[in-house]
Amino acid sequence: MFDELGKLMNNAAGVADGVRREIETVVKSQLERLIADMDLVKREDYDALRELVQAQSLEIKALQDEMADLKPKSGKAAE
Repeated sequence: MFDELGKLMNNAAGVADGVRREIETVVKSQLERLIADMDLVKREDYDALRELVQAQSLEIKALQDEMADLKPKSGKAAE
């Protein structure tokens, strides 16, 4: 009787594990579809764009500093 009960419990555990894996597969596929429909930006694209913006910000700052240095000189030349 105990052997039969043990076999039954093992079978139930196997079925439960199979159901769990099936649910995980369905949920994962649904989430992947949802994310694909959201038109999100890939991390690599975001990082590349962020680096580009940082480089341009530094360049803009350098140009602004250069313009600030030129403005007083042009004002003194006019006097």
